[in-house]
Amino acid sequence: MSEESKIDRTDKDSKIGSFYAGKSVFITGATGFMGKVLVEKLLRSTRVKKVYLLIRPKKGLETQVRLEQLMSAKIFNKLKESCPDVMSRVEAVNGDITEHNFGISEEDERILVEDVSVVFHSAATIKFDEDLTKAVNLNVVAVFTIMEICKKMKKLEAFVHVSTAYCNTQFKHISEEIYPMNGDPVGIIDLCKRMDPSVLNSPKMTAQIIGNKPNTYTFTKALGESALVTEGGCLPIVVIRPSIVVAAWREPLPGWLENLNGPTGIVAGAGKGVLRTVYCKREKIADLVPVDIPINLAIAAAWKIASQPSNAIPVYNCTSGSINPIRWGQLETMGMASIRKYPMENVVWYPGGSYKESATINKICQVTLHSLPAYLMDTMAYMMGKKPVMIRVVEKMHKAQKAIEYFATNEWAWSTDNVEKLNMELTEVDRQTFNFDLSALSWPDFIDDYVKGTRQFVFKEDLATLDQARRHSDKMFWIEKCLQILLFIVFGKLFTWLFC
Repeated sequence: MSEESKIDRTDKDSKIGSFYAGKSVFITGATGFMGKVLVEKLLRSTRVKKVYLLIRPKKGLETQVRLEQLMSAKIFNKLKESCPDVMSRVEAVNGDITEHNFGISEEDERILVEDVSVVFHSAATIKFDEDLTKAVNLNVVAVFTIMEICKKMKKLEAFVHVSTAYCNTQFKHISEEIYPMNGDPVGIIDLCKRMDPSVLNSPKMTAQIIGNKPNTYTFTKALGESALVTEGGCLPIVVIRPSIVVAAWREPLPGWLENLNGPTGIVAGAGKGVLRTVYCKREKIADLVPVDIPINLAIAAAWKIASQPSNAIPVYNCTSGSINPIRWGQLETMGMASIRKYPMENVVWYPGGSYKESATINKICQVTLHSLPAYLMDTMAYMMGKKPVMIRVVEKMHKAQKAIEYFATNEWAWSTDNVEKLNMELTEVDRQTFNFDLSALSWPDFIDDYVKGTRQFVFKEDLATLDQARRHSDKMFWIEKCLQILLFIVFGKLFTWLFC
């Protein structure tokens, strides 16, 4: 079935498809991982009239050039083949979420005010260790700004705010509601304006301000939700809270991803044979959600708030733990099996290692299995006249590991009543087209796709090289075994010399 006929069917049998038909959408954060998937999904599965994307000029590149770069991503290839005029439905809006009114020109603002019916706000910093002042600007001030823009829109029917499931980690059970005790967003913004950033961003001061939150990301995302309550007024707001967003399950391409954030860094490091130890609690649930799940949920939630307005702000916890849980220990086993089944090219060492449930033991292993070999390899590279890079790679890897440790050593339970209720309200066509039900997901199959996706889309390694990669991996396996035997003999002789 062609894409056109699929959309025709959706328009006829789908409440969601009918809602979006002929409407214009405004998206912030479109150049990010989730943003790209949202744009592709709206263009492929609905007859949306126009998709306006807030895009910031970057590194000397004009907004239009960045739009063309965005649309050149592999996930748009099939869409452009089936719908050659798809670019005519996408328009870049020059802007920057750190500026007043997002830096949008008067003409662009007039168009948005007159034409837009649905807004998706997904722009944010997702760096866990971001400076407090910058995180407040990107994750809190920007929320106030987008609300002011939305209040001017004459046709607005839905405003979807993408938050995080981890903005209330002070509780072990998290409901689908905006908690009132997460701080005063206006007060924090004023504090950031009045105080010296170097003081506020110091580790000691930041820790005092964020209190029971693990990092500036979760702290500011919680404040962003509070801002919706204090200034949202009569806006048709809905909040989507995804947990740990990972590679695509079914769409736009199985296993698609484009960065090394979160668990993907672990997959990549382990796949290349560099990562040998991770601090983690195996029995804890790893609450992962494929990126297509929160995107489909967000699209459906916009329809819901538009068709059934609510006085309270509906919140949707987009998580997997209560529906189809996987534990970090299972992820370790499945992940290593998939990595060895679909090896990366030119692995540094045979993939191996394990999770450590002791922070101290993990630290010792990091030094002996990561840092020392990195220094040795960089020394050899320097002596051979090559550029030493392994120390920097390991330092970045350790920083990324540190950021995810809190979430890999703790566990939460989220209510998902609103998500389940929404799914029950969908037509059968909508459930298939905008699926956000994880109950049918097979974790072993998904992890296979995740590993292949990391190989194919992050490292740009063609799947046609798998046989060659397997031969190299097998060679590294035997080198590792020979070295282990050699070390065993050396230590055996040393023990005999010392004690016999």
